[in-house]
Amino acid sequence: MTRATTVRAVLAAAVLLVSVLITLTMSPRLGLDLQGGTRMVLQAKDSATAKADRESTDRTLEVLRRRIDSLGVAEPTLTRSGEDRIIVELPDVQDPRKAAEVIGRTAQLSFHAVRGPGTEQEKGKAAGLSLPDEEGRLLALGQARLTGAGVKDAGASFDAQQGAGWTVALDFHKDAGREWTRLTGEAACHPAQDERRRVAIVLDDRVISSPQVAPSVGCNVGLPSGSTQITGSFGADEARDLALLIKGGALPLPVEIVEQRTVGPTLGAAAIDASARAALIGAAATALFITFVYRLFGALAATALAAYGVISYAALVALGVTLTLPGLAGFVLAIGMAVDANVLVFERAREEYAQRSGRPLRSAMTAGFRNAWSAVADSNVTTLIAAGLLFFLGSGPVKGFGVTLAIGVLASMFSALVIARALTEIASRSRFVGDYRGVNGIARPGRVRTWLARRDPQLFRSPRRWLLISTVLIAVAGLGIVVRGVDLGVEFTGGRLVEYSTSRPVDVETARTVLAGAGFGDAEVTTAGAGDLSVRTGDLDNHEEHALRAALAEEGGDTTKVRDELIGPSLGDELRRNAIIALAVAVLVQLAYLAVRFRWTFALASVATLVHDVILLVGAFAWLGRTVDGIFLAALLTVIGYSVNDSVVVFDRVRELWAKARRESVTTIANRAVLQTVPRTVNTGMGALFILAALAVLGGDSLEDFALALLIGICVGTYSSVLTAVPVALTLEKRANTPPPARKRASGRTSGAGARRRDPLDNGARV
Repeated sequence: MTRATTVRAVLAAAVLLVSVLITLTMSPRLGLDLQGGTRMVLQAKDSATAKADRESTDRTLEVLRRRIDSLGVAEPTLTRSGEDRIIVELPDVQDPRKAAEVIGRTAQLSFHAVRGPGTEQEKGKAAGLSLPDEEGRLLALGQARLTGAGVKDAGASFDAQQGAGWTVALDFHKDAGREWTRLTGEAACHPAQDERRRVAIVLDDRVISSPQVAPSVGCNVGLPSGSTQITGSFGADEARDLALLIKGGALPLPVEIVEQRTVGPTLGAAAIDASARAALIGAAATALFITFVYRLFGALAATALAAYGVISYAALVALGVTLTLPGLAGFVLAIGMAVDANVLVFERAREEYAQRSGRPLRSAMTAGFRNAWSAVADSNVTTLIAAGLLFFLGSGPVKGFGVTLAIGVLASMFSALVIARALTEIASRSRFVGDYRGVNGIARPGRVRTWLARRDPQLFRSPRRWLLISTVLIAVAGLGIVVRGVDLGVEFTGGRLVEYSTSRPVDVETARTVLAGAGFGDAEVTTAGAGDLSVRTGDLDNHEEHALRAALAEEGGDTTKVRDELIGPSLGDELRRNAIIALAVAVLVQLAYLAVRFRWTFALASVATLVHDVILLVGAFAWLGRTVDGIFLAALLTVIGYSVNDSVVVFDRVRELWAKARRESVTTIANRAVLQTVPRTVNTGMGALFILAALAVLGGDSLEDFALALLIGICVGTYSSVLTAVPVALTLEKRANTPPPARKRASGRTSGAGARRRDPLDNGARV
C-alpha cells in the first residue's frame, strides 16, 4: 500500500472505532412520536402592559420556543390552546421540573442607576423603587434605563483570571449600547465606593448583580457595550440558564404552569417496527443493486455505506439530535443518496479505463477519484451552505433538519473519499481483480453507457421543446394549487385537542386504526396520564367529534370526554417566516456560489430548476389531496437539496468538456455532458428509489406521505436536472455573449501548453 492509502485506512478505522463505541454506549434522544415526553399546559396572565389575548399569547409562545431551543431540547411541539393557554410538549426531557422552572420564568431584565441606599418605606414602590442587592442591603434605584430587549447576545463563561467565577457576558444592540455607555458614564462621575457608582441589573424584580463601575472608567465616558459582564456568584448551570433567558427574551406575559403530565408516543410499536423493516429491506436492496452494477467495487461501496450509516448515526447520538420517525427515514434515505459520490467516482473510472485501453486498474481508479472531486465538492458545498443557513436562520424543526443534513453530508464525503477510496485502492492492486473484468465492475462500460453511445440521441436540438414541457407541468401544478387548494395539516392551521377516558384500555395503534377507519386518518393519537387517550386533529365540528368518540367507544367501551380545546398551529407564523427567510437566503447564497464556481447562466438555471421542482411537488400533493404538514416540510427540504446536487453534477461536466473544446457549440457540449452523466443519474436515483419504495409499501400510514413526497420529488428532480436545467442554461447562454470557460491547469490535468501530464503509475512504455 502507498502511504496515502495507509493513512486513509488508519483514519477510517479510528473513526469507525469511535463511532461504534458511541453507538454501543450512548442512547439516542427520541422524539415525541417514538418515545413520548412531558406535556405542560401554561396559562398566560394579564400584565400591567399587555392583555392575555390571542396575539400576545402567540408572541409569548415564540419566546418560549427560543428558550426551549436554547435549553437543548430539539423537536418540541408548542401550540396555543384557546385564547390564553399554551401547550408545550418536550421529548425525552431528563429533568421536567428544571425545564418547567426555566420555561416559566418571566425574565423581565432591566438596568437601573443606583441613587443611593434604599429605605423600607420605598421598597416595592414604582416611583423610588428600593430592592435588596446581592448581600441583602437595600438600594434606591432610578427608573429602568434599559431592558432585555436591548440585548443582542448573551453567553456564559468562566472567568479564571479575575477570579470572578462564572459570569454572563452581554452584547447590546446599537442604540441600547449607546444608552449603556451613558448610564455607566454617569455612574463613573461619583467617587469610588459610593453606592451611586453602581449599576443595578434587575431580573424579575430581583437584583442579580450591582457592580461598581471600574475606577479606570472616566466621568461621562462609560463602558463600551461589548465589555459588559454580569457577576453574581453564579454556578455553571445558573449562568447558562440566565444567559439563555436573556438571549431568548422576556416573556410578553407572565405564565403559570397549570398542568404537567407524561404523554406516550404518537406512533405505536407496530408502526415503528414496520418502518424499521422497510428501512432495512430498502437499504439491503440498494446495496445489492450497487453490487450488481459495479461488482466487487460495488460491494466495497456498500461496505463504505454501512460505515457511513454507523458514523452518521453516532454523530447524531453524540450531538443529542432528537430522532423522529421521519428523521430516521430521512437518515436511511441519506444512505441511499450517499452512494452518489461512489457512483460518480466509478463512472469516471470507467471512462478513463475505456479511453485508454490497457491502463492499469489502479491508475483508472486514481483518475476517477481525481476527476470526480470537483463535482463531489461543489454539490456538497452547496448542500452545506443550505444546511448552515437553515440552522442559523431557522427555528424548531427547520433548525433540526439543518443539523441532520450537515451531518449526513460530512459523513457521506468521509465515507466516499476516505473509506471507499482506501478499500478500492487496496482491491485495485490485486492482479486477480485487475485481470478479470467480470469481477472488478470498472473494466466494462455498463449497459446504460453502451446503449447511449450506440444511439447517440441529440437531446437539445430544440431546447425550447423541453422548456415548453416544463412550463406545462408548472401550469398544471399551479392549477392544482389554485383549484384544489393545499390541504394544510394541523401544524400549520391548528385544530382541536380532545382527551378521552375509556373503561377498557386501548393502545395507540388500535386507536389510530379505528379512527382511520372512521374517516379520521389525520388524527394524531397519544396516551395521556393514566391510560387516557389524547386525540389531536384538524377542524372538527361537534357532530364529527361525536362520531370520533363513538369510534373509540367500539374498542374502549364507555368513553368519557375529559378535555376539549381548540388549539393553534405548532408551526406558527414566526417559525414559518424564519423558514422562508432561511430558504430564501440559502438559495441566494447558493446562486452566488454557483455563479463564482461555474457561470451565472448555470447558477440561474440551477436555482430555476429548484423552484420548478418545489412547485411540481406541492402541486402534485394538491391534486392528490394529500396533507401538507411537518413531515411534508422535511421531504420538501430533502428534495431541494437533491435538486441542486443533481444540477451541479451535470453542469460540472459541461464546464469540464467545454473548457477542453472551446470552439465547439455549447449545445453539442451539453448533449455530450448529459449523455456521460446519465449513468450516474440513473444509478444514484435507483439507489434512493429502492429505499423509498420499501418505505411507501411496507412503512405503513405513518411514512406513506413522506415516502410519496420523496418519490415524486426525486423523479421530478432527476428529470429536471437534465431536461429543465440544461435547456434553461442553453437559452441564457445564447443571450449572454460570454466566452467559454478557461481550461484548468491543475496538477495531474494539464501541463505547459495544456498537454496531459503522464500518470505517475504509467512508465510510458507502449507495445
